[in-house]
Amino acid sequence: MNLDSSHSHANTSITRTLKYNHANIPKIIAIIGPTCSGKSNLSLQLAPFLHAYIFSIDSLSIYQEINIASAKPSSKELSLVRHFAIDILKPNEKVHAGIFIDLLHEAIKICQQDSKNLIIVGGSSFYLKSIIQGLSPRLDSNTQANPIFYKLLKMPLSEQYKFLQKIDNKYAMNIQPTDTYRIQKGLEIFAFTNLNPTQFFLQNPPTPFPLPIQIYNLCIHKDELHNKIHKRTKQMIQNGILNEAKTILEQYGHNIQPFKSIGLKECLMFLQGNLDYAHLESLITTHTKQLAKRQNTFNRSQFKNTIMLDTHCNLTQIIDSIVTTLKI
Repeated sequence: MNLDSSHSHANTSITRTLKYNHANIPKIIAIIGPTCSGKSNLSLQLAPFLHAYIFSIDSLSIYQEINIASAKPSSKELSLVRHFAIDILKPNEKVHAGIFIDLLHEAIKICQQDSKNLIIVGGSSFYLKSIIQGLSPRLDSNTQANPIFYKLLKMPLSEQYKFLQKIDNKYAMNIQPTDTYRIQKGLEIFAFTNLNPTQFFLQNPPTPFPLPIQIYNLCIHKDELHNKIHKRTKQMIQNGILNEAKTILEQYGHNIQPFKSIGLKECLMFLQGNLDYAHLESLITTHTKQLAKRQNTFNRSQFKNTIMLDTHCNLTQIIDSIVTTLKI
């Protein structure tokens, strides 16, 4: 593909990091831990005592119409404490770290207005890490206005990846050939800035999150966690996760991001005739246990200065620990 490297990028601007008014800055904590460890329930119990709202950092709860597979808080629970980053996207839209960062900025402004603190909670710790480290400034780009990017997006993903290797092999080596989001992000940077991704990130380094976030890691014994995973999987199937998946499939098709998530991807296998019903529950359970193990490994290795919370501690002990640490 012959592309003119001197193309104009006059229609491109870069969105800079938002700054906060220093009045009424909320205290922010994050509760992390493996799936099914009780993070959401704990945050609901803590919120009234910490005078806090809740920010969900979950790659499924952010979607509308996905309630069972996401184990989203119930309508009653959502009415008890104000939540952010729930029911934001349509199932055919893509979630990425930038969305959570934008939503968090909005949530903090509302917390400032209402004199509230904020609890970040959810299983998608990768996005929490991205929030803390920061992202490079986001391009305000119009796909239709840039013929090069538009042409690149029309290519098969394999050809997009080959082109990315050609312009920036260093960047391409660090992503999978199937990683649609990062491949197209690299191509977008090239098309709109006339820089390859490596050059762009060197010139536009990430801006770390400007406010402190105290992280609490919820610890739970392996056997107890596995028991909870078994129970949740069984409950999800009883509550109708298959019907939920079928409805989403009929309305949005199979090539959407949520169908890559545990629970929905196994339901998709069943609906497409690639998995029998007798093995549906066990496969979801197995994959969820594997996810929990990866989450524990990630949380231990990627976050510094975390405070461990034992799930067997009573609520009063946990509240006292947090209040003392944050000086609320």
